[in-house]
Amino acid sequence: MDVALDTPAKTFIEVTEVWVPEGDRLVLAEGNYGALDAFAAASRKESFGKGEGLPGKAWAEARPVVLKGFDGSYFKRTEAAAEAGLTSAVAVPVFAGKELKAVLVVLCGDDANRTGAIEVWHEADGLLMLDDGYYGAARHFEWVSQHTHFPRGQGLPGGVWSSQTPMLMRDLGSGYRFIRSDSAAKAGLTTGLGLPIPVPGEKTFVLTLLSARGTPIARRFELWDARAARNGTKAEARLIDGICAREGALWDPDNAGNERTVAAWQGAIGRVLGTGVPLVEGGKPGLAGGYDSMVALPIHLGGKLSHIVAWYL
Repeated sequence: MDVALDTPAKTFIEVTEVWVPEGDRLVLAEGNYGALDAFAAASRKESFGKGEGLPGKAWAEARPVVLKGFDGSYFKRTEAAAEAGLTSAVAVPVFAGKELKAVLVVLCGDDANRTGAIEVWHEADGLLMLDDGYYGAARHFEWVSQHTHFPRGQGLPGGVWSSQTPMLMRDLGSGYRFIRSDSAAKAGLTTGLGLPIPVPGEKTFVLTLLSARGTPIARRFELWDARAARNGTKAEARLIDGICAREGALWDPDNAGNERTVAAWQGAIGRVLGTGVPLVEGGKPGLAGGYDSMVALPIHLGGKLSHIVAWYL
């Protein structure tokens, strides 16, 4: 029997939403708002045209967008966000070729203890450079990141760029593969998730989520390979990496019997496999490991579903 985990007092991300195209507007498909009922109610009344608000901007510009302040910006729910204590947001478009499948939006608060990182990297002149990011209280790590560039294959962003697959990194503060390990250790960052964000055209974007122990982005991460379905064989996704704060490693490359697969429409991951659209669940029984909420984000390469990345709190 799964036992619910003790929920941390604060998490780095407070709200997660999925906006999907309906005609010429983006409408709310689902969201996890925790106890922020008033902001949830305000969000359910909204929709966004192309270029309108944060989801509409990510759609129109076909790129991930970081917004670190709402006052005086194009953000449409500023008053409701202020009342909820939300101060910043990141919008991630999910494209399958030229088709927009959805926009995933995460919203964060800000205080002296909230530490983590949501970063968007873009390629320029043969290097990955920081497009923008939200770091909470990790100011020194933010400064280091602004002055760090990655060639293909180097560090977490460069590794994702080279492989065109999502990657997990453990022990960021001591791992030699994580280029910013010293400043990550000082900020208390422990686990890194990097994933490619395919968009129309020739632009390269990589999203990184860096989680700290005190205010985690997630306490369980999973990487699923959906390329079997992409190649026209049985529609299933296979777990290829994962880590859990309670269980440790979720995948053992030396133990073939440990392999886990899901079929289309089987559970939460199977639903993403079947629809190709992100999924957000919160406050529902039956999530893996007794967690309270989860996000599953599909990655479409060459217009077809390639991987699914999931994280749980």
